[in-house]
Amino acid sequence: MIFRKLSSMRDIALSSGIAAGLLTSGGVALAEGAGEGHAVPGQMGLQRGITEIAHEMHWFHDQLLLPIITIICLFVLGLLVWVVLKFNEKANPTPSRTTHNSLLEVAWTVVPVLILVVIAIPSFRLLTKQLVLPPADITMKVTGKQWYWTYEYPQDQGGGFSFDSLLKPEADLKPGDIWLLSVDNEAVIPVGKTVRLQVTAADVIHSFVVQSFGARIDAVPGRLNETWFKPEKEGVYYGQCSKLCGKDHAFMPIAFRVVSEQDYAAWLADAKKKFASDPAPVTVAAAEGAH
Repeated sequence: MIFRKLSSMRDIALSSGIAAGLLTSGGVALAEGAGEGHAVPGQMGLQRGITEIAHEMHWFHDQLLLPIITIICLFVLGLLVWVVLKFNEKANPTPSRTTHNSLLEVAWTVVPVLILVVIAIPSFRLLTKQLVLPPADITMKVTGKQWYWTYEYPQDQGGGFSFDSLLKPEADLKPGDIWLLSVDNEAVIPVGKTVRLQVTAADVIHSFVVQSFGARIDAVPGRLNETWFKPEKEGVYYGQCSKLCGKDHAFMPIAFRVVSEQDYAAWLADAKKKFASDPAPVTVAAAEGAH
């Protein structure tokens, strides 16, 4: 395995998304549509979102939180500079004995509360959209295991099969594949359809994360958590387990291929033949019953 030397704090930040390690058997791979579906070296900011939830997350972060944080930091910096220059021993040899200032004390209590209210309102709206699932076109079940994922497609929605998705070995990478992100069996979903995702785990706690979908939810043994997304654009979108789930935690990526409805129907027909040997096909009713 080859690791690139991180030469700056920016690279260190990007390395959490494996942006600094996008290697194929031939070297660094900047996949088609760089910055969409996965992080790339040199990328600044969040991965491009392709769902309503992801767009709102990016607005919340970029248009609301960052300006507020920047203003607060500059204000505090200005206060520190002012205090250092005005109240040092040389400039102010006789210090004030003031211990209370009612107006100032009210201000530094009320202003932070108002700032938190401004942040809380869109935050609660975003959380509500994430937690209240709309009517789904497709229901899938995802099970986290040490150290891979199992995807199940319900029989009453044209599926009736399941398959495991493991990290593709470096020796098997093809042009366009991404080391540490590409898998042997990608999950496939149609573009423009609402996908209801039921997530659990078979052994320890994992965490299912696909940044471009705005999806992040824990996979807990014995519990069925749910999330949803509605992809707006075709392509391959990657994620990873974000819980420290064991020695191969860094080697259980997530890969979703978003395709047209026609391609999805063709894939379903092929997948039913390919994974036909898997026993006990899952249905939506059975999955909801387990919940």
